Amino acid sequence: MPSIPRPLVPDDDGSADARVAAVLLEFSRGAADAAEVLTVLSTARLLVPVVALLTESEVGEHGITREKESEMALPKLIGEDGREAVLAFTGAEPLTRWRADARPIQATGPQVCQAAVSERAAAVVVDVAGPVSFVIEGTALQALAAMDGPASQVAARLAGSGVTVARLAPAVPPRRRFPWSRRS
Repeated sequence: MPSIPRPLVPDDDGSADARVAAVLLEFSRGAADAAEVLTVLSTARLLVPVVALLTESEVGEHGITREKESEMALPKLIGEDGREAVLAFTGAEPLTRWRADARPIQATGPQVCQAAVSERAAAVVVDVAGPVSFVIEGTALQALAAMDGPASQVAARLAGSGVTVARLAPAVPPRRRFPWSRRS
């Protein structure tokens, strides 16, 4: 019988970590760089969404279709270029803003990046529906996925690596903020 894993933060109320919210806001204003955001994300609790995916239905005696079987799935975003991204959220409110029926699973920043790498995703998109979105890809994604030590190692791993992180322009309409579309 499968066991339910213990939560990272047992009495978590779903609020975004104040350090994460602050550094993302500073990043959006140009007052913090990507390495600072990644350093904070390397120790932060994030929420990864899972959604129910209908796998089998049946028609009942009154002609009503009903769910027979479903599975929980990790939704991904698909870029216009075909690349996939795993979603992560800083808290329950940004997760609900994206999709109200998604269930949150606690994970650390490195665990989310490890999941993205194991899923062969090209990126992790943090808070896709705002308030401040952040994309982790390339060398930064690989560095966080490889983390198994103290957070101070993030800056060392990223130093001189040519890390680039996408900045999102607020003037872009919400449906075109990212070159990604939903896929479960």
